[in-house]
Order: sequence, then C-alpha cells, then structure tokens
Amino acid sequence: MATLKDIQNKIAAVKKTKQITKAMNMVAASRLRGAQSSMVSFRPYAGKFAEVLGSLAERSAEEANPLLIPREEVKKIHIVLCTSDRGLCGGFNVNLVEKAEGFMNEKSGQGVEFSFTNFGKKGRDWCRKNKFAIESEHLGVVGADFGFNVALTAGKKLVDGFLGQQYDEVYIVFAEFFSMAKQLPLLKQILPIPPIQASQEVEKDAEVPYLPEHICEPSTDVLLGEMLPRNVYVQIYSALLETSTSEHAARMMAMDNATKACNDMLDNLTLVYNKARQAAITAELMDIVGGAEALRG
Repeated sequence: MATLKDIQNKIAAVKKTKQITKAMNMVAASRLRGAQSSMVSFRPYAGKFAEVLGSLAERSAEEANPLLIPREEVKKIHIVLCTSDRGLCGGFNVNLVEKAEGFMNEKSGQGVEFSFTNFGKKGRDWCRKNKFAIESEHLGVVGADFGFNVALTAGKKLVDGFLGQQYDEVYIVFAEFFSMAKQLPLLKQILPIPPIQASQEVEKDAEVPYLPEHICEPSTDVLLGEMLPRNVYVQIYSALLETSTSEHAARMMAMDNATKACNDMLDNLTLVYNKARQAAITAELMDIVGGAEALRG
C-alpha cells in the first residue's frame, strides 16, 4: 500500500496537471472565437463566389478552360493535407490522416503515384514517416493568424503543377467545423475543378428559385480564365479556416475532458489518502493500547 507521502505527491502532481489543462482550455476558447469569426465571415463570400462561378460555367463550354477538363488517365494524384502543428487535441489529427490514408488505399491498386502539400507538422511528420513525396510544406499556419496570401501562394503552385502535367488530380483533406462537438474530416477535389452547380437540387413540386444572370464584361470565357484559378485559392483558404477553427474546438474539448478526468482522479486519490490516514491512525492507537497493556501487565 502506498504511503501517505506518495499519495500526497500524486495529488500535487494531478493538481498541477489540472491547472495546465484548464489554462490550455481557456487559451483554446479565446483563439476559437477569433478563428470562428473569420470562418463565419468568409463563408458568405465563398458561397456567393461559387454562385457567380456556377452561373458563368453554365453558359460556357467545358473546353473553355483547361482547369475544367478531366484527364483521360489518372496516374499522379496530389493531396493537400491540412493538420495542426501541435497535439493535445484528441483524435483531430488522427482522423485527418486516416481520411487521406483511406483515399490512398482506394487508389493504390490503380498504379497511382501520390505527392503531398502539407499544412501542419503532424501531417508532415506522417508523410516523412511513410516516405511519401512532399512537394511543399507550410508550418505555423493552421491554428494561427494567417492571410489569403498563404492560400494564394499554395494555390498557384497547384495550378501551375496541374497545367504542367505534374498532377492529374488534386485533392484537399481538411476538417469541416459543424459545432463544438462535431468536426468531420472531408476529402474534396479541387483540380480539375468539378462541375459547379449554380443552384441546389429542389423537389419536383417545389418552386424553382430565381437565378440571376450575370452580365459579363469581358466575355464569359475570359472571365472564367481569371476566376477559376481564384476558385482554387478560395477553396484552400476556406479549408484552412475550417481546419483552424476545428483544431481549437477539438483542443478545447480535449482539455475540458482532461480537466474532468483530473477532478475524478483527485476525488479517488483523496479517498485513498483518507483511508490510508485512518489506517495509520488506527495502527498508532493499537500500538499505544498495546504498550499500555504491556506496562500494566
């Protein structure tokens, strides 16, 4: 049985751990507000951008831009993997890595070569461990304050690589933020740009919503040549915002669960300490009584 001193040391260690987890929870909550505000502010722009681009794509032929043309044979796939730089966020990074790994397993039997662009150390380390080809890495982005230029720089390399026949398809793996308790890993194709729907599917009996026809100056094809690459940048930036918000939410929940676990450990250790202390007092009383009886005899 552990001594009173050992139990006291354990209680002190758990209390210090609780202070750390509580502080990290508060830091994650503070950063979450800023990241969520940026994400919510960008969503209407991304939605309207997709609406305008979908309206233009409907009036333009698929052959108008090479970014819309799928390759006949897909042999080189590039994956943009968005993870965090730090841990202590539950299964956040594991879920993202498993999403990418599952997609690779599906395509592995087709003789496909994979390469990666990594946002975050966790994804970078996973690629290095498995000896995957890393085209570029961007550290210190997810979970921090970053601008649109980060997505612009990465997106230009992807567009140039696709046009230069380095990649046949480009996908992005990121975490989409739904709520504090729900962040799902998603896989989305960004090149070649899949068909963009200007409107959502509606039921047969439902009234079809009004779709505005945008007046283009210059022509639709010329405008698509400018907007299609920007659509790639917008998707990357949106994915980074979603992943950053999801990381803070996951870390906040993980630290909250860790704090609750510390409270449970403290309750159990306190109970053990009280039992050990009572046993020690009982043993001392028995020694005193035994000594008194010996002197009396």
